[in-house]
Amino acid sequence: MVRFIYLILSLLISINLQSQNIKKQKQLENKSRLLKKEIKKINELLFSNEEKKKNALDEAEDLALKLSFREELIKINNQQANEIVKRININEKTILNKRNELDKLKSDYSEMIKNSYQSRSLNNRLMFLFSSDNFYQAYKRLEYLKQYSASRRKFANEIQKKTKLLQQLNQSLINQKIKKDNLVKENRKAKQVLLKEKKLQKEVIDFLLKKRKNLSVQISLKQKQAKEIDKEIETMIKQAILASKKNNKKSNSIVFDLTPEAKLIASNFKSNKGRLPWPLEKGVVIQRFGKQPHPVVRTTIIQSNGVTIATKPNSFVRSVFKGEVMAILVYKGSNPSVLIKHGNYITAYKNLGRVDVKKGDIIKAKQKIGKVFTNQKSGKSTMQFSIFINTVPQNPKNWIYEM
Repeated sequence: MVRFIYLILSLLISINLQSQNIKKQKQLENKSRLLKKEIKKINELLFSNEEKKKNALDEAEDLALKLSFREELIKINNQQANEIVKRININEKTILNKRNELDKLKSDYSEMIKNSYQSRSLNNRLMFLFSSDNFYQAYKRLEYLKQYSASRRKFANEIQKKTKLLQQLNQSLINQKIKKDNLVKENRKAKQVLLKEKKLQKEVIDFLLKKRKNLSVQISLKQKQAKEIDKEIETMIKQAILASKKNNKKSNSIVFDLTPEAKLIASNFKSNKGRLPWPLEKGVVIQRFGKQPHPVVRTTIIQSNGVTIATKPNSFVRSVFKGEVMAILVYKGSNPSVLIKHGNYITAYKNLGRVDVKKGDIIKAKQKIGKVFTNQKSGKSTMQFSIFINTVPQNPKNWIYEM
């Protein structure tokens, strides 16, 4: 009894481990797929135009981005290979157990056939029945023969099933080993590419370090301009909030007073959190939200109220949700920005090369509002995208689908 309970518990633990392993493997495969997709987009959007010469800082930032994705992919591939090895070990143990079970089953079946043959040589079935002393004994003997035949069929079926299962497990094991070998080969190639990219990055960084003062100035200028634009956007949102309070002048809170229609739009916007479309049909995030070390000068901390997205030249910028154009911001020394109001939510689309809407326009989801700006020297096309609840910036990653 104790041995039986131990076997059941062992079986349950084995099934649970295998289930966890398969689940984790699927998660890793999904991560790997997304990383490969991002690396492909980075190559296409940031490294395909070799005719245009980027400045060294842009080159270093783009390389740092690609390296981070490449290193993450190598790490995920290693984890995948480890999970496959675990699964191979589980399957090898299962195959061994099933093979032992099959051997035992075949041995028992062989013994049964042998006994049946010996029995048949002494008494055939009819003699076995007709030699009964009475009807009841004959009936019982007939039932025994039926059960014996059924038992033989059951044994034969069980052997067939276990043989088929063993074949499937063996094939699964072969497939897993092939998959592991492919991952090892893929990682070997990825590491070779990584070494080349790191060498190139080192050359660019060495060049930049010779001009350290110029590098610091470039980073500072970028941050200064971004802060000034963010400050201007905050001022515009505050003005819009004040305008919404024309019938409630006693309120001092920095939140929108919403009409029933605006409340409905805001509610719908909120309910689509994590499912909103990208502001570009195709793009890759090259700078994340919030405080973060600069990708090249790691000791310098930069701040971002949104995300920076790289895309193809002449790409259309589109609204992520229906709303109303709240303002068009044209700030000195920078490209235009469009602010769209969705109840008490604001989406900001910065660094546009062309604006196709005006203040007060009612916008649909995915409607084109302009074109992205393209730097003619570097050929690089980027935009900044932000989301605000009243005046508070939000992380777009939490709102945009698979950002």
